[in-house]
Amino acid sequence: MRIKKGFVLREVCGERVIIGEGLDAINFGKLLALNETAAWLWKQAQEMGDFTVESLAERLCEEFDVTASEAKADVAEMIAEWKSVEVVE
Repeated sequence: MRIKKGFVLREVCGERVIIGEGLDAINFGKLLALNETAAWLWKQAQEMGDFTVESLAERLCEEFDVTASEAKADVAEMIAEWKSVEVVE
């Protein structure tokens, strides 16, 4: 999967949020607030282009002190949220 065109991570009033930019995101009309780890995962997903739960979980394990099973569960939950608001495809 990949991040949909037109969605970017920005810092707004000290909060990290995903916002829609341009015509591709005109119907989004909201902000999705991310904690520090979720924002880091978003950046990793952008860098990777195509990503999977497993590939992001692997990067999470490399960067943070977390088990593979915890990383996979946390990443799967985050991606499910991104899918529910349609910022990934």
